[in-house]
Amino acid sequence: QLVQSGGGSVQAGGSLRLSCTASGFSFDVFSIGWFRQAPAKKARVGVSYDMSAGFTVLEDSVKGRFAISSIIAENTVYLQKNSLKPEDTGVYFCAADRRQTLVQQGLADSWGPGTQVTVSS
Repeated sequence: QLVQSGGGSVQAGGSLRLSCTASGFSFDVFSIGWFRQAPAKKARVGVSYDMSAGFTVLEDSVKGRFAISSIIAENTVYLQKNSLKPEDTGVYFCAADRRQTLVQQGLADSWGPGTQVTVSS
């Protein structure tokens, strides 16, 4: 089970931190992804990944503004979001799977419930 927290409403240029905590399994052998579902869109677009192989990935649209990190002892992955823009608005989901390719493809086995992020201009 993945439990998410963080999110909320901010003005453009503001910051938020999302967290995703696993219960029942350990993150240290899992790859984690953060996905955004924009308003009125069905697709969940990958934003950032923390791979079990020991590297992280940020999509071009968030490079320089977002950072993904993990604290294995807490079984938690964080997504720090700075310099937020209105187009960052959406529901953010974290996802976990042992298979990193499935995470990047948006096909992970485990998904969090999602948390709303709203950025106003």
